[in-house]
Amino acid sequence: MVQMSGQPVLILPEGTQRVVGKDAQRINILVAKAVASAIKSTLGPKGMDKMLVDDLGDIVITNDGATILDEMNVEHPAAKMMVEIAKTQDKEVGDGTTTAVVIAGELLTKAEELLDKKIHPTIVIKGYRIAADKAIKELDSIAMEVKPEDEKTLKKLAITSMTGKGVEEARDTLASIVVSAVKQVAEKDNGKVVIDTDYIKIEKKQGGDLEDTELINGVIIDKERVHPGMPRVVKDAKIALINAPIEVKETETDAEIRITSPDQLQAFLDQEEKMLREMVDKIKASGANVVFCQKGIDDLAQHFLAKEGILAVRRVKKSDMEKLAKATGATIITSIKDLSEKDLGYAGKVEERKISGENMIFVENCKDPKAVTILVRGGTEHVVDEAERALNDAIGVVSSAMEDGKVVTGGGSTEVALAMRLREYAKTVGGREQLAIEAFANALEIIPTTLAESAGMDPIDTLVELRAKQEKEKNPHLGIDVFKGKIVDMEKDNVLEPMRVKKQAIASASEAAEMILRIDDIIAATSKKSSGGGNEMGGMGGMGGGFE
Repeated sequence: MVQMSGQPVLILPEGTQRVVGKDAQRINILVAKAVASAIKSTLGPKGMDKMLVDDLGDIVITNDGATILDEMNVEHPAAKMMVEIAKTQDKEVGDGTTTAVVIAGELLTKAEELLDKKIHPTIVIKGYRIAADKAIKELDSIAMEVKPEDEKTLKKLAITSMTGKGVEEARDTLASIVVSAVKQVAEKDNGKVVIDTDYIKIEKKQGGDLEDTELINGVIIDKERVHPGMPRVVKDAKIALINAPIEVKETETDAEIRITSPDQLQAFLDQEEKMLREMVDKIKASGANVVFCQKGIDDLAQHFLAKEGILAVRRVKKSDMEKLAKATGATIITSIKDLSEKDLGYAGKVEERKISGENMIFVENCKDPKAVTILVRGGTEHVVDEAERALNDAIGVVSSAMEDGKVVTGGGSTEVALAMRLREYAKTVGGREQLAIEAFANALEIIPTTLAESAGMDPIDTLVELRAKQEKEKNPHLGIDVFKGKIVDMEKDNVLEPMRVKKQAIASASEAAEMILRIDDIIAATSKKSSGGGNEMGGMGGMGGGFE
């Protein structure tokens, strides 16, 4: 509201709430720190799990940062920005979500201390940007090379990723499966390794234990044969992928057919039967003995297919059809008339099997499948779900390392090495930005500090010892072994992570912190649902939904 000639003029609608300047920055920083602290205790192999219960009573037990933040009902805009960091990290590299959010929270904590010293937010932002660029450049010099064919190192990466994820007892088995799966779908493009992880399908079924998890060199379809008269197993399968209904379609234009005698009705039915018979004959003539159809299959067509000894599956998802095409080498056709032998794919065996009381179609023993399936087994639903999350992380990690060919060591070693280099670099920058670069360096050290805390070690003593040892031995791979409770060489300890995970975590955390620091004014409209008493800022003034 402003005064003009003694008359108040409303600029914003009545009921709008506004927080300006330092108050806006404080609220945003407070909320972002609350989000980071909510998942901080899940970091590392000794991290704790969170139990998330939704309003329907469904339970998720996990220590996966992205899953926790996704399930948490946050309302404050700053909290949503922190959730976005985790989502970006998860999409880009599949792992390091907790690391990214915890670093962002610590960057804001350190920024708050600088703001209290009357340093302007734009100076802090500039310093953070310089520090992030320098840290990412230094990562390259710390990183070690890894070859796509180096299965031993790739397996170490997968094991590191899955450690502490609730699948400890089977991590060796799962790591081997992940490396085999990623290598199978990897393709070369202009001498570069390209991996589309969408072609690694994860199919979950309760029953057995984690050790029963297996890699299928092909695709599992969660469907069953359309007709019991069809063969249950087809060896040397020639597979047709049809994106068209195997039934008599309705005409595109509205038409009314008047039938006045039983002969006409019979002729109509005979014609329908003839059309279906022709479709099946066309499939048979192509040499196909297995059909996957994206649309429906008429009952009569099912009968004809069964008589011809063809195994058919209907209403297969588009994504599964694409995976089948990649695995078998078949072409998805949209017109049965165009089906020929060259469109067919091959699999050594197509079989309907009963898993946990449900029938599933296994398309396996493909020649060189560029789509594979991991069948995850486990005692309970929660175990299977957590195994799926661990496998997704490991797949992201192994594929990132194969594509980039660079890995770094874990256990907080990389963060401490970067922090020490940033402090040296800060001295050459000078000015107030130097303070922001030093703050950035200190913020990175939240990772080893948190790892030490979760392992029951003294965080300050451990950090001081780690800095001193890295400085003395000039070894950036020294980090915290949370199981032995001491500082060891992480390279020898086989604790490895892809460089891309660290690079993305630092870049995402710094960008989010910079964006939050740039906000000095929050204008929130009144919630239409609000009936007076509630917080009309949608969680603006407090912590937002999910934080008390």
